[in-house]
Amino acid sequence: MSHAAVGAPGTPRRYLHSLWLLSARDLKVRYATSSLGYLWSVLDPLVMSAIYWFVFTQVFNRSVGEDPYIVFLIVALLPWVWFNTSVSDFTRAFKKDARLVRSTAIPRSIWVNRIVLSKGIEFLLSLPVLVLFAVFSGAHVNWMLLWFPVAMLLQVMLLVGLGLLVAPLCVLYADLERTTALILRALFYASPVIYSFGDLPSPFDTIGAFNPLAGIFTLYRVGFFPDLWETTPVLVSVAMCVFVLALGIWTFRRLERPVLKEL
Repeated sequence: MSHAAVGAPGTPRRYLHSLWLLSARDLKVRYATSSLGYLWSVLDPLVMSAIYWFVFTQVFNRSVGEDPYIVFLIVALLPWVWFNTSVSDFTRAFKKDARLVRSTAIPRSIWVNRIVLSKGIEFLLSLPVLVLFAVFSGAHVNWMLLWFPVAMLLQVMLLVGLGLLVAPLCVLYADLERTTALILRALFYASPVIYSFGDLPSPFDTIGAFNPLAGIFTLYRVGFFPDLWETTPVLVSVAMCVFVLALGIWTFRRLERPVLKEL
């Protein structure tokens, strides 16, 4: 990747070209340094799905989720891995390539967007696993599967907004990196991954509706489980994603100069 390609200022075409080059570099490094390569994109959610499937179907009498439960799990765990790994990488987005961040003329938001794109590509590469489990478990697909790309779009908006918030703040406040890891751990259980939004009792359903992942995961799932449709969390998720994106853009513009000084 030439310095000219990365450092060329300005035009959207050059920005997108540089974004693709940086994202492709991340994927090549990830796969080139691992003997299992692509399999790592699916092993994590697969192992998590297998553990939760075993615990909730073989050990305990499950009262949450839908059948086939393995599909119910995977369809949320795959986007959760995209979310979790992206936010984790946001905490080191600027520190990891500090010299390039300081020296390039291209908008610094690219160091956030490259993470969203590269992790999003890994998410897309893991979808054949969902298809295989859906086929072999006899899951039924309906027209609401059209909401799946809408869920992806909302997740991109949410991640970009969070990245523009988390990345600069972690440069200015070092303790936020560990704090973010703890928040992600709690957020996994506070999000409808191993259960659905409809399984939440009152008043936790009211609180849970303000988790943007609740509506996003609902949109991912309704193509396989149409009875899981919930209007309130979906509408709240749309509003929250727009709000987080706008807040992230505003915050990033305010903090960009202090971040460059700190680096």
